[in-house]
Amino acid sequence: MIPVTERQQTSQRALLRRWWVLALPLAAWLLSEFAARNPMLTEQFYSSSIYLVLAYVLGAITSLLPFSLMELGICTAIIVIPILLVQILRKKICIPWQKLLFWAIHAGCILTLVFVLICGLNYHRPEFATFSGLEVQESSTEELEALCMELAKQANFWRAKLGPMEQVTQLPFSDRSLMVLAKQCFGELSEDYTVLPKLPITPKPVLNSWWMSVIQITGIFSPWTYEANVNIAAPDYSIPATACHELAHTRGFMREDEANFIAYLACQKSKSNLFQYSGVMLALVHANNRLYDADYDAFLRVYEQMCEGVRLDFSDNNAYWAQFEGPIAEVSDAVNDTYLKVNHQNDGVQSYGRMVDLLLADYRQKNRLQSV
Repeated sequence: MIPVTERQQTSQRALLRRWWVLALPLAAWLLSEFAARNPMLTEQFYSSSIYLVLAYVLGAITSLLPFSLMELGICTAIIVIPILLVQILRKKICIPWQKLLFWAIHAGCILTLVFVLICGLNYHRPEFATFSGLEVQESSTEELEALCMELAKQANFWRAKLGPMEQVTQLPFSDRSLMVLAKQCFGELSEDYTVLPKLPITPKPVLNSWWMSVIQITGIFSPWTYEANVNIAAPDYSIPATACHELAHTRGFMREDEANFIAYLACQKSKSNLFQYSGVMLALVHANNRLYDADYDAFLRVYEQMCEGVRLDFSDNNAYWAQFEGPIAEVSDAVNDTYLKVNHQNDGVQSYGRMVDLLLADYRQKNRLQSV
């Protein structure tokens, strides 16, 4: 056996001090794998306990501010980083690329573990259907068409209460008031679902929402600040549902389609006609898109039942987002898609996707229809 010299031991300790941070992504991966294999334990010891404490305390603090800390941080970085780069070039400060790489690796490793601890494990909690009592199953095209017809009928009803059919839907109150109403919706919803508790988190309207539209994002949940950030430049009718969607994320439901369904449920709890309409329109667009793929003739039958105002709002929404299509939006979609896949957002065996399957299960339950 070759003895280890004191010099070798010192070198090994120095190497360990410099690169111990590489163990953090491994720890994050092991935690995520354990959570994925044990969803009920994840729910009991993290999602319904540790996470909610973090969300309640930090969310309460950040909600005291009338502006988005996330937006402030991004704007500050956009301004400060170029200034620092100019100063470095002007003063001819030479920073070895090895040091920059070293710092970047350290920052990435630390942030990876922190993300998993403050939010990421929620991707592995049980699906919302587990708590809702809804029986999710494969459904026929006829059931899907019946659901779309019902949603179109509801959309027509609420649209008639919002103004002239020849004009697109407008917000009847301020952005700030809308965010408070969204928070109240979830207060009402918590009475039906204990897994969606009341939290002192109020969504934040993003002042520079145009940039969110450029990358085709309607809202962002910031786990670093526990803020529900909402794009207020989007078509007015869609904003209430978006605010509720982001609030669903603050409750630890990170899957996008589940957050959509929870937003639909929350909007139904509102006394606001606009919230009711927004939630139904969110459900209708997802269900109708699936019907379009499954049975185009059935899709046309549903479309014919939509009133002029509903069609106008859909048309206005499509035109709004079409103007931002291009390379930037494609890159944003690719990044978002990669993020979702990294966090294991892969659907199992479902007929129309989790959002629509939940809507179908809810439709069967409300109408007391026998499951197949």
